[in-house]
Amino acid sequence: MAIPESQLETWSHQGSITQSADTYASIKSALEDSAAPQSSRDFKVFLQGSYGNNTNIYAESDVDVVIRYDGAFFHDVDQLPADQQTAFHAAYPTGGSYSYSTFRQEVQTALETAFGDSVKPGKKAIKVLADGSRRSADVIVAFQFRRYHKFNGQSDESHETGMCFFTSDKNIRVANYPKQHSENCTTKHGATSKNFKPVVRIFKNMRSKLVEESVIAAGVAPSYYIEGLLYNVPKEQFIGTTYGEIVLNILRWLHVTTDRTKFVCANEQYYLLRDGYETCWPIANGNQFIQEVVRLWDNW
Repeated sequence: MAIPESQLETWSHQGSITQSADTYASIKSALEDSAAPQSSRDFKVFLQGSYGNNTNIYAESDVDVVIRYDGAFFHDVDQLPADQQTAFHAAYPTGGSYSYSTFRQEVQTALETAFGDSVKPGKKAIKVLADGSRRSADVIVAFQFRRYHKFNGQSDESHETGMCFFTSDKNIRVANYPKQHSENCTTKHGATSKNFKPVVRIFKNMRSKLVEESVIAAGVAPSYYIEGLLYNVPKEQFIGTTYGEIVLNILRWLHVTTDRTKFVCANEQYYLLRDGYETCWPIANGNQFIQEVVRLWDNW
């Protein structure tokens, strides 16, 4: 039995906008305060995640904020031939006077000055706990990151610009591309008669129901990967007169598409389903989510 259209319609709606916008504004103001330790640095503050992409649902509470230092960058030149790697390293000698750990500590100090004991450093982000009307926020402290496709000199090169951070427990570098993710999701939204983002919200709510019923664990299907999964679904599957028709089309496509090895993240910089990578969805988790949303639909 299919999920009723009325339920799908409810699930398609965007969650709180005003409260999340106010939360972002307060975090941004603290990070850009002229008295903050990092105030003289070259950095940008921006949203990423569900609120940044307008795919947030009512069940989601955290606002994801990035502060990215642009005065230096980490890099990936592994795709370049040896001579181009040599040229790159000659142009950009390694080392710098301002470290990632210093930047993170300065950001943490700025947040603690503004929000006191609500600030809790974590493995990947600095958490600012909810207080009153302010939602909880995850502040990711990052440096600019560049993945090079060509380098014959600073005037003849091409690269993707993203961001990277280091985990506090094992100092693992994690690089990602939130701008490309957001732009690609918006393009997909336009190419699907503006059905992509409402359908993403439907699938996120399906995830929430599966978690509530203890069918899947809370961390099995993060919102980022759900967006990536649906990004791989052909735009033709998003065409329909009702959400029920569209969701059924997508579930059928996902069910019959058993070879998912070429699925990519929405940023198109990484494969979606891979084991052992900080930026990829563990294969078993992705397959479990697909299996259980199909079962949820069938057994409603």
